[in-house]
Amino acid sequence: MLSVAEARARIVGSLQPTGAEIVALAEASGRVLAAPVVARLAQPPHDVSAMDGFALRAADGAVGARLRVIGAAPAGHPFGGAIGPGEAVHVFTGSVMPEGADAVTAQEDAVSDDTSITLHEAVRAGRHIRRKGQDFHEGETLLEIGRRLTARDIGLAAAANHPWLAVHRRPVIAVLATGDEIAMPGETIPPGGIVSSNSHALAAFIRARGGVPIILPIAADDRAVIAATAEAASRADLLVTTGGASVGTHDLVQTGLGERGLEVDFWKIAMRPGKPLMFGHLGALPVLGVPGNPVSSLVCGLLFLKPAIERLSGLPGDAPPSEPARCTAALPANDHRADHLRATLARSADGVWDVTPFPVQDSSMLQRLALADALLLRAPNAPAEAEGAMVQVIRLAENGL
Repeated sequence: MLSVAEARARIVGSLQPTGAEIVALAEASGRVLAAPVVARLAQPPHDVSAMDGFALRAADGAVGARLRVIGAAPAGHPFGGAIGPGEAVHVFTGSVMPEGADAVTAQEDAVSDDTSITLHEAVRAGRHIRRKGQDFHEGETLLEIGRRLTARDIGLAAAANHPWLAVHRRPVIAVLATGDEIAMPGETIPPGGIVSSNSHALAAFIRARGGVPIILPIAADDRAVIAATAEAASRADLLVTTGGASVGTHDLVQTGLGERGLEVDFWKIAMRPGKPLMFGHLGALPVLGVPGNPVSSLVCGLLFLKPAIERLSGLPGDAPPSEPARCTAALPANDHRADHLRATLARSADGVWDVTPFPVQDSSMLQRLALADALLLRAPNAPAEAEGAMVQVIRLAENGL
């Protein structure tokens, strides 16, 4: 069986980012740049005042100097003339510096009347001036390809005069649940059956990570039905199946899709929950098969689907980040599979995260996962740990789960 890291690397390594599309700046937050953002102008585009006050020549800026006010330059309305000896212009934050001025005295550092000011603080050259290009210059690359855009980035692109940006298309991901025993929420439940939670949970996770989910109709336990239903995903960027990937008589995803040309890259991972994970290609379509147990499907979503979505979106597709926490319970020795214990987190008085695993870790218990804050990670063959041991955890909400 493959390790979690090796399986993730093989999935991500087989994927390529989606193509670029042009979107309005207002729609670009959270998207990944497919082309660099290059400044179309300097910022600021002129030397401007950094304060409300008076622009003047530093040579006239001695304490007690009295200067004649010859005009005003509100932001957006530059002064049309030039400042000469003994003169000043009323300016405001963002005002273009008048010709001849090389300093600004703050409004509170001068006494003014309708026609003049008297300085009570000395002025030096360059004081309270933001120089042209102080933030960035025209032609400067501000944001590189492969960056997921934040609100800060959107503001920077706007300041650089970009109304549109080239970003990677959101990956379209089809979700196919299989099984005679399952029904969609609100539908008639078959005898001995259950409601399918996986399709909607995975779709919500895909949407939270920036993908576009398509929920396909449930496929019965029939090879031909599974294959026919999967054909609806032929134009998707990734097909995620849930259930039907194990070794039971009615686990027919591999055989059903195999009749249509599925080439399996790997099957079975040394992990718990989520051992029967499958990955392959149906022609050009990547296929990720996650287990049918609801907790297993979402844990596999976090560990493998999240990096896959990120890779398709133009990001590297790294493992979800982990961080240290202090375990409040003793942990037994682990077996040969990496374990992912559902757990709660609480910040202790000393600032350390305290993590408490649930005493029952059955992979069908979706309520426990909903109440969890994190997965507590245990490496294969990890030795027993006493209460208070430091461990690694993956926080769930921070990763879209």
